[in-house]
Amino acid sequence: MDMLIKKFRDTNKGKKRLCLITNAQSPIKDSSEGTKVDQVTAIAKQMAIEGMRIEIIIVRGKLSQDANKRIMDENDHLLNIFSKETEARLQYVENSTLLFGALKTRNISPVTIFRGDLEISSKLRIKVWVYKKTAEEKFPTLKKYSDKAPQNDVSATHEVKVDSDYRSFEDSKEVVPPDQRIKGYRYGPQIVPISSGEWDAVKFKPEKGVKLLGFTDSSNILRHHYMKDVFIFIAEPGNTEAALAVSAIARAMKEMNKVAILRCVWRQGQQNITIGVLTPNISNRADIFDSFYLNVLPFADDVREFQFPSFSNLPASWQPNEQQQEAIDNLVKMLDLAPDEKEEVLLPDCTPNPILERFYNFLDLKSKHPDAAVPPLDDTLKKITVPNDDLLLPNKSVTDSFRMAFELKETPNETSRRLFREKRSNFSKEEGKGEITAQPINVSESKSTIKVEKIGDITPVQDFEAMISRRDSPDWVVKAIKDMSNKIFDLVEDSHEGDAFPKAIECLVALRKGCILEQEPNKFNDFLQHLFNFCLENNLNSFYEYVASKGLTLISKTEAVDSEVTDDEARSLLVKSEYTV
Repeated sequence: MDMLIKKFRDTNKGKKRLCLITNAQSPIKDSSEGTKVDQVTAIAKQMAIEGMRIEIIIVRGKLSQDANKRIMDENDHLLNIFSKETEARLQYVENSTLLFGALKTRNISPVTIFRGDLEISSKLRIKVWVYKKTAEEKFPTLKKYSDKAPQNDVSATHEVKVDSDYRSFEDSKEVVPPDQRIKGYRYGPQIVPISSGEWDAVKFKPEKGVKLLGFTDSSNILRHHYMKDVFIFIAEPGNTEAALAVSAIARAMKEMNKVAILRCVWRQGQQNITIGVLTPNISNRADIFDSFYLNVLPFADDVREFQFPSFSNLPASWQPNEQQQEAIDNLVKMLDLAPDEKEEVLLPDCTPNPILERFYNFLDLKSKHPDAAVPPLDDTLKKITVPNDDLLLPNKSVTDSFRMAFELKETPNETSRRLFREKRSNFSKEEGKGEITAQPINVSESKSTIKVEKIGDITPVQDFEAMISRRDSPDWVVKAIKDMSNKIFDLVEDSHEGDAFPKAIECLVALRKGCILEQEPNKFNDFLQHLFNFCLENNLNSFYEYVASKGLTLISKTEAVDSEVTDDEARSLLVKSEYTV
């Protein structure tokens, strides 16, 4: 303490920091003046005056027979005095892995991102401060380094500077100055110039503030909808009325199991708006006030609904039996990191990011030995990144049972997974209607047709499946649906006494399944209704009868959640068609 005080004086208060690592199992010598409690209290108060922080990490693994519990309890009591009298952090760890994460190399001082009113209504505003509760730890920014400077030049910064020149299209030697440049945005084949003044005029400029939109039951907010970092709302320091208001609302929300929905604009001129859920955080300590946690919620554009098929759609021979189900249940239970109500193996607060730790370790090594190779993974980091043998070895019978219960086969590529989905869908259709079948896809031809760019006349179903499965651009799905729709129109229109109707139905079935898989049910529904109207206007009523005999309907909400058609509406299409005929 004396060395730190003399070195930093009143400056660099953040550097006055001590870290005590101990097992706290040895007796402390009695004080010559006063008791041990008096001595520790005096030290703690002096640390508070000097603005000095202390981190106390107590390493307690498996206690030996020589451990004296009375001495440990006395030491724990003395160390707890620091957390009461000064800015201290006291933490217990059991092994080297937790110690690795408990020892923080740096502390980030919290900075408010908002200071202002929490607007509950037009007549009720509460003064609050908002901090970031959590933040993602990212890699440090790496800069370009130049070795062109002389090795003996001590003043060389080795910094690489990049300069960009804008030159005229007509004369490549003419440099365009900044005041003659303007941004352009593509609108089809044209480029529309928009000046900075025009751009500022059309920008959305919300007013700074935090407003309450309403309350809802906490069960209506799903945990997996939380986005980004967590914020904490506290009452304005020193404002007793604000602290009472925050505490009253927080405790009422906790009692009624409610959460609040907020609209947040953290600073003036901010272009985006944050919608978040405010959750009460009730304190159990007298010296810490109640507060709120804010989690960012997604907008409709941020939500992606993935519909996974049920095992009930598979044939009975493909469904898991009781032995397989039991093997899966036991495997999931075995992966619990806190078995038998024991302490969690990898505590989030004490588990470091292994990637960052390995990076900084290697960076320290390279600073001392520039030619050093990448060392093997540290044993402590292995316990984080590699499955723990202490959990796996006692449960070897569980993993063996799982291997015996399932026959695992390698899936070569994405095409095979799509073929599996098609087979499953074909089975479901055949079981339900019996007559609707799409032309099967040959696995050997899938690789050759994966780059199909248009739907041909010979194998339109295969061409459609190959085109819609392409993932090199999202436009292929839209193009495949559009081209297949046009192909079905051509088949129906050019049919002679219904000779092309079977092929049109095959294409229609393939289009329907493709729209379900790619979550485009409305495109198929709009097309089918448009196709029926087209047939009605062109005296092609026989196509109605053919579709009705196959039981082909619109895609309902049961099959695709994005559909706007109910089950009754989907079935009523055929009824209306038969009535019209």
